[in-house]
Amino acid sequence: MKYSHCNTVLFLLLSFILHAQKIDNTASFRDMQRESYFRINYENDFFTASDIYYTQGYQLELVMPWLRKNPVNHLFMQLKDSEQKYGLLFENLGYIPTSIKEAGIQYGDRPYAATIALKSFMVSTDTLSKSRLSSSLVVGMIGPAALGNEIQTGIHRWIGDDIPQGWHNQIKNDIVLDYELAYEKQLFSYKRLAAINLDTKAHLGTFNTFASLGLNATFGLISTPYNPVKNKKKFSAYIFTQPRYKAIGYDASMQGGIFTRSPYTIAARGIERFVLENNYGIIIQFRTLYFEYFRNDITEEFKTGASHKWGGFKIGFTI
Repeated sequence: MKYSHCNTVLFLLLSFILHAQKIDNTASFRDMQRESYFRINYENDFFTASDIYYTQGYQLELVMPWLRKNPVNHLFMQLKDSEQKYGLLFENLGYIPTSIKEAGIQYGDRPYAATIALKSFMVSTDTLSKSRLSSSLVVGMIGPAALGNEIQTGIHRWIGDDIPQGWHNQIKNDIVLDYELAYEKQLFSYKRLAAINLDTKAHLGTFNTFASLGLNATFGLISTPYNPVKNKKKFSAYIFTQPRYKAIGYDASMQGGIFTRSPYTIAARGIERFVLENNYGIIIQFRTLYFEYFRNDITEEFKTGASHKWGGFKIGFTI
């Protein structure tokens, strides 16, 4: 399917009335400038000296030309006169309440939840108009099948921390089936030393339904997918910031799956429908290697909750 640039922007902005995955792997400032690469993404609130709410997530990401044969790609959209990248990504995410020492349900707090999923994605880049459209389909499970209890308990035993007591109250097994479109458009650039992009996203599914509107900006010796191949730098090092305003329609990590009932969930009236989020950090790319360290801040996601922050890193290499 092909959409004009104007229709793509209109679609995404109109989707904002609809009302994530937590880890964003398709942003333009994270482009590795190659058709084939493998990247590990890990984030944890340990990096911000906390242990609440969204507590951990990891991804194993593979981008290869032969993945264009993935039949799921027929569901994706692409820009006219663009170049495509195709990828698969495995991810696991975990969520906990404020205290992991309590065995009982902590009413008014976040429920325990974990997800495991496989994500197919395609990134379409138009170097002439300096725009980028990413499409993805996520299929997986939320609930005990995601092994949130086993993973967090194992980590805490390994580091000698408190063992979580309340995972038996977690969100029950249910299906994750989500579709996402993300559109970026370069608004400003200066000699590959600075760039600012429009950053929009629409996400619809059984796990998350939301839309976001914001910007991303990079400063330093920047790397961008909009430059011709012959001009791409072998070394880049830059800082980035990605502030977003999000409208939330549904979040199964708090409200539970749509097909099963869980011991405890947060009612729809308890969800904050509008949140602010900022992802910021530093990226270094050298020849075939990619390194990133980042932090993420987000305002309250439910009415009796608090703001939250976490950090993480990404390591990648070309294949």
